[in-house]
Amino acid sequence: MADAMPAMAHEGDDLRRKQREYLFPNLATLYEEPLVIVRGEGKYVWDDQGRQYLDAFGGILTVSLGHCHPEVTERVARQLRTLQHVSTLYVTEPQVRLAERLAGLAPGALKRSFFTNSGTEANETALVVARAHTGCDDVIVLRHSYHGRSMLTMTLGGTHGYRAATPVPGVHHLASPYCYRCPFGLTYPSCDLRCAKDVEELIQTATSGRVAAFVAEPIQGVGGFITPPPEYFKEVVSIVRRYGGLFVCDEVQTGWGRTGTYLWGIQHWGVEPDIMTSAKGMANGLPIGWTITTDDIAQSFRHSTISTFGGNPVSATAALAVIDVILEEGLADNAARVGRFLMDGLKALQEKYPCMGDVRGMGLMIGVELVHGGKRPAPDLLNRWLEATRKRGLLIGKGGLHGNVARIAPHLNVTRSDAEIMLRIMDEAMAEVQPYMEV
Repeated sequence: MADAMPAMAHEGDDLRRKQREYLFPNLATLYEEPLVIVRGEGKYVWDDQGRQYLDAFGGILTVSLGHCHPEVTERVARQLRTLQHVSTLYVTEPQVRLAERLAGLAPGALKRSFFTNSGTEANETALVVARAHTGCDDVIVLRHSYHGRSMLTMTLGGTHGYRAATPVPGVHHLASPYCYRCPFGLTYPSCDLRCAKDVEELIQTATSGRVAAFVAEPIQGVGGFITPPPEYFKEVVSIVRRYGGLFVCDEVQTGWGRTGTYLWGIQHWGVEPDIMTSAKGMANGLPIGWTITTDDIAQSFRHSTISTFGGNPVSATAALAVIDVILEEGLADNAARVGRFLMDGLKALQEKYPCMGDVRGMGLMIGVELVHGGKRPAPDLLNRWLEATRKRGLLIGKGGLHGNVARIAPHLNVTRSDAEIMLRIMDEAMAEVQPYMEV
C-alpha cells in the first residue's frame, strides 16, 4: 500500500492538470488546491493521498444516505443487470412504482409526476406547466435564490454569479426573507413581514396584474441557507394566489427529511404547494429530477412530450431504495435530533467567536455566516475556515451572495458522535481563523 501512495498522488496531480486543460475554466472548486476524491464509503471519502475526510456536504446535499449505501447500491446493481434504459416511450415498473409511491408521500393534492435528469429540468418543467395552466408568463422569484443552470432557471436565480448573461423575460425578483440582512432595515417580528407583503406591490408595478407562479425554496440553498420566519410562506403565497399565481416549491435541497421531522421542508411553514420539484438527495447521487402537481394542473400540459433519460429504471430504482431507507430508519427524525445538537453546538461556538455572525437553518441544513466588524461579509475568513477544516479531516460547503456562508449538511443517518467530531474540528479550525477578523 505504501508503494501505491506516491503513484496515487502523482495521478492526482495529473488529474488536476488535465482538469485545468480540458474542462471549462469556470468550473468551481472549494479549495485553493482542488481536492481529488478517489473513493467514498458511508460518512467518509478519501483523496488521492489516501487521507480520510468526514463528509459534511455530501456532494451538495445529494449523497443523502452516505457514499455507496449498501442497500441502494445492491438494488441499483440488480436493476442494471435487468433493464437499464428504454425511455418514457415505454412503461417500466420502476418509474410507475416510484410515481405511485410519491403520490402517497407528497403534501396535499399533489399526484401527477414527471421525471427528468436534474433539479434544473424539474424546475423548467414546473414553469412550463404553471404558464400553461394560468395562461400567464410572469413569474415571481426571490433574490438570493438558485433554481438551476439552464437559461430560464439561471434567470430565476437571484445571485449574480449564477445568472445568465441574457435573462429570459417575465421573471421578477422579490426581496428575500433574509432576517440577518433585512433589505428593509427592519427586525423580525416587529417588521410585520414587510418582505412577504411587498410581493403585492411588485405584482402591481412590474407585471400585468396577473402572475403564473411564485417559485421559492423553503430554505435557500446556494443563497446561504437563508431561513424564512414561520409565518412567511402563508403570507406571501396567499397574496400570489389572489393574483392567479401558483406556488412552485423547489425542494431540490430541502426535501427527503433534510430539514428534520417532516419529509418536505415546506411542511414546517404549513403551506401546500401547487407544484413541487426535487432532485439531489432523491437518488443518493444518481441523476434524477422530479416535478409533481395536482391532477387538474397536470391536465394543462397538453402537448405530447418525452423525457429521454427521466424516470429511467436505474435512477427510479435508486429513488425507491432511498425512500425505503429514509422511512424505515426514521431519518427525518434523526435529522431533527442530530440537527438540534449541531445547531446548539454551533450557537455555542458563535458566543466564542465574534466572526460567526449568524447561525441559521433547520435539521441537517445549517448555515454559518462569517463576518468582519459591522457585519461586513468575510469570504476570506470562510476560505480560511474551509482550508482549516479540510486539514483536520472535515469537508463542509460554502454559499451566500458574497461567498461567506459555510454550508453544513451531513448525510441523513449521521450520528451524534459524528456531530461531536464535526463540532470539535470546527472549533479548532475557527480558533485558527478568528485572529484574522477585522474589527
